Amino acid sequence: MSDTLSQSSTGPVPIDSVSGIPIALDSPPGSRATFATVLCVDDEPNILAALKRMLRADGLCVLTAAGGAQALSMLEQMPVDLVISDMRMPGMDGAQFLEQVHLRWPHVVRVMLTGHADISATIAAINRGRIFRYVHKPWDEHDLMLTVRQGLEMHRLEAERQRLDLLTRQQNDQLQAANTELERRVEARTVELKDANVRLQRSHLKTIKAFADLIELRSGGLSGHGRRVADMARRLARHMGLAEPMVLDIFKAGLLHDIGLVGATDIMLSRSSSELDAPGADFYRAHASRGAQALCALDDMTLVAQIVEAHHERFDGLGFPAGLAAEAIPLGARILAVADALDDLEYDASGDIKVARADAIAKLLHEAGARFDPDVLGALDTEGRTGGAPDR
Repeated sequence: MSDTLSQSSTGPVPIDSVSGIPIALDSPPGSRATFATVLCVDDEPNILAALKRMLRADGLCVLTAAGGAQALSMLEQMPVDLVISDMRMPGMDGAQFLEQVHLRWPHVVRVMLTGHADISATIAAINRGRIFRYVHKPWDEHDLMLTVRQGLEMHRLEAERQRLDLLTRQQNDQLQAANTELERRVEARTVELKDANVRLQRSHLKTIKAFADLIELRSGGLSGHGRRVADMARRLARHMGLAEPMVLDIFKAGLLHDIGLVGATDIMLSRSSSELDAPGADFYRAHASRGAQALCALDDMTLVAQIVEAHHERFDGLGFPAGLAAEAIPLGARILAVADALDDLEYDASGDIKVARADAIAKLLHEAGARFDPDVLGALDTEGRTGGAPDR
């Protein structure tokens, strides 16, 4: 075996400035490999020359090294796709060299040339160097080229797999970042919308309270009545376990339940319903429907309008305007009817207490099942005695 280095393998291998592909050694000026780079390692120059001729004829960039140490140095300096190494070499044999390649450059495809007598060494190379194939010397040129092409195709597929894996990870990271940012924006926007909705609800409620104040200004006899009725109706609704959206609608209906009286004359407003003449009585009996009709024109006030329209219905069906009975009357209206009647008994026109609450409740209880829903009166009997100022 000779330690003489092939003339083509000495010195650094030039790199094409445009493509970045190593220029094959001893190649004509301007030529370059168009497919892949193969490093051939053997201590016999004639073997290296034969491999170079064969591989360059297939359009490959061929690098040569006279031993394992030099080949490792070349691998540190430039990219290589496939290594063909002889098994028997002085110093570092093929098994040792390919083992180093496997450990340091696992992506490089490894092919070993071996003699028929090197079976044990070949097995060691397979185990330690994880070689792709081994080829017996002297080799069949067709078989060796097929091995090289298959090895390079495997290298290409693996590189493509890694590229796609990296691209997928990058895209997943970008998607995750985009999702995180989207979630942040959605969360921020949700908070903004929630705050805006709260402000809108407050503004809406303030508007309703303003309407209630206008009703009271129209008639001194209604002073504070709407606020007190709304507060009591809300407390009864909560005591009966109704959901908060329903409780809020009942509260709104309490504030606006007499809105249909706005068009009444001063004389009508100064009298009780029993003192009105026939036209006045007809006007009074229609005020619930007029109020409901006015409220229906407003967004989200449909249920409120239904409660207002039915708050003068009686549990026994003798009320107005539709003569509804029992559970045909909306629950909110049944609650509002009790709260309205309680306030009429408890306060005078100026808003001063004229009857103790316990006495007013006791009087209403006598009309359970007739004028009022017994369940609502039961809630009033257990919860309504505690009184308290209406919420503003």
